[in-house]
Amino acid sequence: MERTIRIKAGEVELEARLNDTDTATAIWEALPFTSRLNTWGDEVYFAIPVRLGLERGQELVEVGDLGYWPSGCAFCIFFGPTLLSRGREIRPASAVTVFGKVVGDATVLKGVKSGTEVTVNRKTAAA
Repeated sequence: MERTIRIKAGEVELEARLNDTDTATAIWEALPFTSRLNTWGDEVYFAIPVRLGLERGQELVEVGDLGYWPSGCAFCIFFGPTLLSRGREIRPASAVTVFGKVVGDATVLKGVKSGTEVTVNRKTAAA
């Protein structure tokens, strides 16, 4: 079953597909949720009501990856280098579980400011 979500942060709306990890399933089951996002280089992250350990942890990610950061119980969206990146790599603060990928251009998040309200919902056939 394909699991697609909608992410709305201020005026920016994104769609993303979840993968087949246990982390993706736990996040899917916790939807919908609303939070306030933070920025960290070309990453946005926000606390979510899910507490999990690391699953297939990755130290480097790609543009558009959705990551779960166990240290902060946070949902992360990567769209470019972070403050720990060297060169063009995308390096989270610490290992994350990649649980999905943005459909389309994740760099539209560049204009979103810390403190912006973010809502994540399941995408329905009508949405």
